Amino acid sequence: MFSEAHQKFLDFLRSRKRASATIVAYGKDINQLLTFISHLGKNDTGEVTQEEIEAFLKKLQADGYTPKSISRKINSIKTFYRFLKLNNFIKEDPSLLITHPKYEIKPPRILSKLEYRALRDACRDDLRISAVVELLLQTGIRISELANVQLEDVADNVLKIRPQEGHAEREIPLNKSAKNALDHYLSIRPKTDEKIVFITKSGRPLLIRNIRTAIDRYFRLAGIKVAKVNDLRNTWIVYQLISGANVVLVSKLAGHKRLSTTEKYLDLIKGNLEEPIKLGEL
Repeated sequence: MFSEAHQKFLDFLRSRKRASATIVAYGKDINQLLTFISHLGKNDTGEVTQEEIEAFLKKLQADGYTPKSISRKINSIKTFYRFLKLNNFIKEDPSLLITHPKYEIKPPRILSKLEYRALRDACRDDLRISAVVELLLQTGIRISELANVQLEDVADNVLKIRPQEGHAEREIPLNKSAKNALDHYLSIRPKTDEKIVFITKSGRPLLIRNIRTAIDRYFRLAGIKVAKVNDLRNTWIVYQLISGANVVLVSKLAGHKRLSTTEKYLDLIKGNLEEPIKLGEL
């Protein structure tokens, strides 16, 4: 049955400690496929054919999904059927010969000097989001890590990042700019027993989607186009590298599991990026 296979697959991903966002994405992708297949009158994973999966992918294309999005869904499908095959839920893997569509992989978006300054200026009067932006730009932490920072994780010149979804605990230096922004926010932070640093006016933890929405708003106010929250992390990584920081150190501070992930950013340095800037001194 589709529902049973779907649930066992999600349980498998959780047992492998995959990131919650990955599990949610895989779950939605597989549910989308199985819903399509069920409309064809089938409800057993062992009955699904390669042709039916290809028909599903053609429908996605007709519905306006980009080649990149379709490729990601193919990854989910292949992982799902590989799991079913290895655990003897099916005899043949119908996704084995499915191929990925070709698409251009765009380089990471890096904020320019002008954009960097404009974003900081746009949120300067919002002490909470100003501190959020400074921490993301000055430390390169992930938005999920920032949302999880607790008061006891903040020291004079160091920020402790707790282990999360397969990423090990690490400590990141806090420069003067990040420390000042954080201190200013903490001085007006609502009095509450909540341990999470960034909270709402009512004292509840500020959720990732709230942080993302707020920063997107300031991107617009600053006139910064085609930018996402993760681009602040990209900016930190690249400017650390072009300022001469050791790639192994940058990889450790960024929390990358593999050095090769950090090394990919080195290609950007060989391009036409602006002269290095010291992020904390702008």
